[in-house]
Amino acid sequence: MKIGHAHIKVKDLKISEAFYKSVFGLKVNEREGDIFVFMSGTHMHHEIALQKVGANAKSPGRYDVGLFHVAFEVPDKKTLADRYQHLTTLGIHPDIIDHGISWAIYFSDPDGNGLEIYCDTRQERNLENWQGVSIRIKPEQLLEHK
Repeated sequence: MKIGHAHIKVKDLKISEAFYKSVFGLKVNEREGDIFVFMSGTHMHHEIALQKVGANAKSPGRYDVGLFHVAFEVPDKKTLADRYQHLTTLGIHPDIIDHGISWAIYFSDPDGNGLEIYCDTRQERNLENWQGVSIRIKPEQLLEHK
């Protein structure tokens, strides 16, 4: 079994579609009226399904039960640094965290849904499991890998 896709509820489908295209380079593979958009960056039909729930939909609070974030893996720190730089050109200033087993950048979509882009660092550090480490990384430390 593997995870097939994430289904994300959004207030404005056009804004969210543009965001996921510009941030992740996803392409629309199917559209169902003005309610659903199915997007992918691979051969799959969709990895992200966006569903419009309307402008008055309530956003979940930070401590409400629900999905914390959707994570996208990149192959290395260079690619992570490239993605970070791309985000900053879009006006997004993510948090950069060293988890020991990974380096990650965290940010939100226009509706406050949590997103992560990360690279696995287990092999270079000879680690198997997360040890509860979450240390902030300065942007210049990440950008050294470009």
